[in-house]
Parts: sequence; structure tokens; C-alpha cells
Amino acid sequence: MLPERRRQYLEAIGIDLWVQRSRGVPAEAPAMARTAASAGAQQPGRPAPGTVGPEAPAAVTSAEAAVQWQQLLEEVRRCTLCPLHTTRTQGVLGVGPMRTDWLVIGEAPGAEEDRRGEPFVGAAGQLLDAMLRAIGLDRRTNVYIANVLKSRPPNNRDPRPEEVAACLPYLVRQIALLQPKIMLAVGRIAAQNLLGTDAPLGRLRGRVHHFGERQTPLVVTYHPAYLLRTPADKRKAWEDLKFARSVYQQLTQGATDGHRS
Repeated sequence: MLPERRRQYLEAIGIDLWVQRSRGVPAEAPAMARTAASAGAQQPGRPAPGTVGPEAPAAVTSAEAAVQWQQLLEEVRRCTLCPLHTTRTQGVLGVGPMRTDWLVIGEAPGAEEDRRGEPFVGAAGQLLDAMLRAIGLDRRTNVYIANVLKSRPPNNRDPRPEEVAACLPYLVRQIALLQPKIMLAVGRIAAQNLLGTDAPLGRLRGRVHHFGERQTPLVVTYHPAYLLRTPADKRKAWEDLKFARSVYQQLTQGATDGHRS
């Protein structure tokens, strides 16, 4: 990556330029052409055509997949499996391509997400976008973003076990449709619920976990909202992102080598 572009990415995330890289971490992969310098600007409310977001999917390559996504979207919107449907504005499915290698999972919609029907659209979402762009990802082209809960808990309280149990099957169906190569859990709540543990975030970071029947690799990092409150930990989040990228590169390199042989 060009030094100036890397500087813009790290400034957008909030990483000081003097932070040293850890030994053994691969060099930065080429990133998206757009820089993250404008991360504080208002983000578009809808994904690009051909992605799955607040509205039904537009241009898709598979009619069967389009039907399945549409059914899932409608089920989430009219879901009454837990009491959260009485206080939400709408169910929030997710946003991103219909098939992608990367899946980012947060906790639950907040007030703005509940209003607009898309995950991570407030200040935390802008920081998340900058974090993803720093490793070459963009919510509208090559990463899907979802939450464990599809409905906003009142006053943004922590999800209850019965609410997670009601919503998790929707996420499992999303994973089956997406077939991601790697998952990134952002925040303690998402990580603990996905992994079925009460271990603190510090013990879950820096390791490769696995989720579901496909044993999809899963990496844990901080929630962007937490990083806004505790900017000193942005350096740790940057290490997590580089670790996740290195795991992904190893996975794809292995697949490429296997195909060649």
C-alpha cells in the first residue's frame, strides 16, 4: 500500500502513525481505491444494486438465491418470535453482497439502525467502515454486515438468551446463503453469543475460533462503539484486523494451492 494511502486509512481509524507493526504480521494487502479520509461523512443509506440490504435484492446471479434472500428478509420483517417485535420499528436483516468471503457480525440494531433498516449506520458504523477499508473491504462490494439480533432491544440493553435463541436461526440461514470464508465478531456480546461462552473479550481475541456446521473460522475484535469510548484500544483493534486478514490470506492461499495441484 502506498504510504500516503496507508496514512489516510490509519488516521481515519484513529491509529497514531508511530504505532509499530508486530513481528510476523504480513504486509498490508492492497486496499480499495477509495480512502477512508471521508469516513466521518454521511454514509449512504442503501447498498449498491446487487446487494442485500433494507430493500429486496435487485440484480442477482442466482434466481434461487434471490428467492431465498427475499423470503428471509420478509420473515425477519414480520418476525414475532420474541417480545422485541412490539418495540422495534423494523427487523434489520443485514447489508452486503449475496455471496461473499467476509461476514462481520455485531450485537443488535441501535436506534438509527432500527429507523433506517440497515446495520451500523451511525458513528460506530462510520468507524467500522473505516476499519474495514483499512484491510481492503467495503460493505457494498465484498463484505456482508449483520447482527446477532435482528430487532433493537429497548434502550440498547444487552440481548436476553431467549432473544438470541429466537434470532440465531436467521443468522445461520444467512451464513448458509453467504458461505463466507471468515467471520469477524465485533464486540463481547456478539462473540460470546456466537461462541457460546462467557469468556471475556480479552481471552477471545488473537485466536481463530470456528462457528456452525461448516466450522467457519471466526476472529474476535472490539465493537466500534466501544472504540469510540475507548480510543486507546484502537491499536489493539488494528492488530485484530491484521490478524483476521492474515487468517483469510492463509485460507485463500491454501485453496489456490489445492486447486493448482
